[in-house]
Amino acid sequence: MSDIRIATAEDQVLLDKEAKYCSYGDTVHYIEPPRIFSRCEGSYVWDTEDQAYLDLQMWYSAVNFGYANPRLNNALKKQIDTLPQIASQYLHKGKIELSEMIAVDAKNKFGLDGRVHFNVGGSQSIEDSLKVVRNASNGKSLMFAFEGGYHGRTLGASSITSSFRYRRRYGHFGERANFIPFPYHFRGPKGMTKEEYGSHCVQQFARLFETEYNGVWDPKTNQCEYAAFYVEPIQGTGGYVIPPMNFYRELKHVLDQHGILMVSDEIQMGFYRTGKLWSIEHFDVQPDVIVFGKALTNGLNPLGGIWAREELINPKVFPPGSTHSTFASNPLGTAVGLEMFKMTSEVDYGAMVMAKGKYFLEGLQDLQKRFPIIGDVDGLGLALRCEICGPDGFTPDKATLDYMVEEGMKGDMLVDGQKLGLILDVGGYHKNVITLAPSLEISYPEIDLGLKLLEQLLVRATTR
Repeated sequence: MSDIRIATAEDQVLLDKEAKYCSYGDTVHYIEPPRIFSRCEGSYVWDTEDQAYLDLQMWYSAVNFGYANPRLNNALKKQIDTLPQIASQYLHKGKIELSEMIAVDAKNKFGLDGRVHFNVGGSQSIEDSLKVVRNASNGKSLMFAFEGGYHGRTLGASSITSSFRYRRRYGHFGERANFIPFPYHFRGPKGMTKEEYGSHCVQQFARLFETEYNGVWDPKTNQCEYAAFYVEPIQGTGGYVIPPMNFYRELKHVLDQHGILMVSDEIQMGFYRTGKLWSIEHFDVQPDVIVFGKALTNGLNPLGGIWAREELINPKVFPPGSTHSTFASNPLGTAVGLEMFKMTSEVDYGAMVMAKGKYFLEGLQDLQKRFPIIGDVDGLGLALRCEICGPDGFTPDKATLDYMVEEGMKGDMLVDGQKLGLILDVGGYHKNVITLAPSLEISYPEIDLGLKLLEQLLVRATTR
């Protein structure tokens, strides 16, 4: 095991400049000294010393299709040579065709007509969805959201994100959320199956509508004070918590009874992360709004957007100018998005992701049997979780996971004579969960390599 890594002289010059000139408000340094990276390809990134790191988080699931994916990169290069930019008030072919692709897919899957609206990223698209929802509900600014939910750090998005620390210094600017428990079975009441706990959580939510004195419902007018329920079908920053399959179907029944819209936040889990285009597809419900971003362009361009039911977003109710961004629906982003859809339609992409996810999960389950500090593993497609706990296999152990992350970034682990680092992401309610979001193009040998590197980190953590 190596000692604390020291930055090279060249890197230290850059870090000194960063300390003086860069805002820390948009940066989190998870390790010291921070790494400076110089290139990337496939499942790997390299630092300025040309040390390779296997990346198992892929920019928070933005780079679903691998770093420097040649096909997607070439689509961007081609667009640069034809129509690299055009003002968002003008039309171009890419915007129309990408909207059609998403809307037709939603019609086929959910049986609903709808329209697509673009913006420059996930948080901005959450803000647009809040406008759609508030407009449809005559200006209601109260929303339901989940404990453990994360929807972004703009003012509106942070108001429906359960972490108070994201809004502590800024207060609320319109939206407020009532945070409802998520069926996190591993940390739920004992004695219930996963499905029973899912039903229990729905029943506790439904109780809010039993009487006006529970604070959300007026039985005389048959109206709810809340406009929508914002859900991440699989919790992202909350620790890749996967609910029981009955949960959303039962929850949607309650929402429909009381005229509450369901907004599915697919920013982290969309574009085949879970083996389907949208993670909500696993749960046999019809969302009213879908918010997407990140992997639409494989991280090459900050393009996101929403799909919403026709009744919520047609031009009569949501007219031109309802929202605007200079760079919305930009042709570089839509070109990559179109190529991504073409690429994933040429093979059974969902089946491929599910098979790789099953293989990876089996490897994690094997590690769980051998290392008692792994309290829980779970996965859906290539959205996988590994919860690090104390010796009892339950008490959250953030310190041990922080140690593993730092060790992985030293770049000093040996596998078959090759020196490697491992990039992991930390999530979960107690910041003790490894949230694994590898490239969907990851090979089976790379999955094996990732498991070997994880095993080395676990050995270090349990023998230090």
